[in-house]
Amino acid sequence: MAVEKAAELLNGAVKPVLVGGKKLRVAKAQAAFMELANTCDYAVAVTPSAKGMFPENHPHFIGTYWGVISTAFCSETVEIADGSIFAGAIFDELETVGFSLSYKKNKAIIVETDHVVFPNGLRFGPILMKDFLWALTKRVKPNSTSYENYRRIYIPESSPATSEPGEGLRVNVLFKHIQKMLTDDMAVISEAGDSWFHGQKLKLPQSCGYEMQMVYASIGWSLGATLGYAQASSSNGRVVLCIGDGSFQMAPQDLSTMLRLGQRNIIFLINNGGYTIEVEIHDGPYNIIKNWDYCALVDAMHNHNGNCWTRKVQTEEQLVKAIEIATRDHNDCLCFIEAIVHRDDTSKELLEFGNKLAEMNSRPPKSL
Repeated sequence: MAVEKAAELLNGAVKPVLVGGKKLRVAKAQAAFMELANTCDYAVAVTPSAKGMFPENHPHFIGTYWGVISTAFCSETVEIADGSIFAGAIFDELETVGFSLSYKKNKAIIVETDHVVFPNGLRFGPILMKDFLWALTKRVKPNSTSYENYRRIYIPESSPATSEPGEGLRVNVLFKHIQKMLTDDMAVISEAGDSWFHGQKLKLPQSCGYEMQMVYASIGWSLGATLGYAQASSSNGRVVLCIGDGSFQMAPQDLSTMLRLGQRNIIFLINNGGYTIEVEIHDGPYNIIKNWDYCALVDAMHNHNGNCWTRKVQTEEQLVKAIEIATRDHNDCLCFIEAIVHRDDTSKELLEFGNKLAEMNSRPPKSL
């Protein structure tokens, strides 16, 4: 009954879309979602925490749906759709940028891990997500209208401007060069903060992994996550971590364990002197932290025992050289690159995100 009702809604729509969420993985439904995407021909997007769960070289992939900070032209495509299916999506305040998504809720089918909810509130379950998606694949009719509309409005993104000789390093330039170094067998871990937003812009190679954590937005989560990911990975590729200085100070001892285990991670520590994401939500002196000599700290942990290489960079020229050394000459060891950037150097997405959350947090409480 759920499949018949969904097929009726989607086949009757003019420009339906398909959106994948992070619960695709826990539901073991990624293969079913992929098959549905191949069959339906809809434009396909993912929510921010589902980045990496769907191949970004898929012919109908349009990027990340994240409200006002979505990939360019993605939100427009999703929000004008007259039929949509959200599989495994989470709709909390971070995934929705303060509950500001504008997709047509009266035209959306929400597929959870064990049930399906339709626009009028009708709910079918228990139904496993993967079973529902596999069955729906056999009933939907191909319709590429939403993707064709996306292609009509799409304008390719531009690259950050090249730095002047000796100019201070910018974060967007840092991620431009991280993009260039990524390979199929690597994985990227993005810490809570501005790395979230720059990380979403990375075009992941076919099998490149990607992890971010938005449920609690736990600052400092990523260093331990990188340790665990690298240790559990069956790939010979390296894990690339993008982490801020404030986050690193939460649990720096995990790097010592990486050294003891002989991991080959490449860690980019973005040093801007504080909690930048908090600055954009609610600024104050508590967002400024004590600066450490991070490279010296890592060298002290290394203590001439194991394989480790550190480098501090302040310009694009220095960054390019450091990445070259890390990926070529020191491919067999843990590489730690401290990137010095300006305190106010942020992505435009973080500015919009911070403004939305600040607005939401400043609302007076509802009276009981």
